[in-house]
Amino acid sequence: MELFAGIPVAEFEQALDWYTRLFGKPPDMRPHDREAVWKLAEHAWVYVVEDPERAGRALVTLMVEDLDERVAAMADRGIAAGPIEAINEQTRSTVILDPEGNRLQVGQAG
Repeated sequence: MELFAGIPVAEFEQALDWYTRLFGKPPDMRPHDREAVWKLAEHAWVYVVEDPERAGRALVTLMVEDLDERVAAMADRGIAAGPIEAINEQTRSTVILDPEGNRLQVGQAG
């Protein structure tokens, strides 16, 4: 099974730059002029697509091994995260909003 999570945006070129900085690399695929795809794990992909009618409504959660390291690396690339909060005794997370209001939660379990 493969997972493809889509994030709709109205301003594709702005989003392409922002997500390239967020993920720390250029897209792995460009299926067409208004879509970019990043492979984040063996069977997990995120794509950003121009879709003005749906822009700003995505909810995506990414789980990472080292949240502090990931947040620091994103900050170095100009991506600001919210405060890191404890969800429970074993899980912490932060929220990042892209320029269009799409919500990305980045968490660490265990």
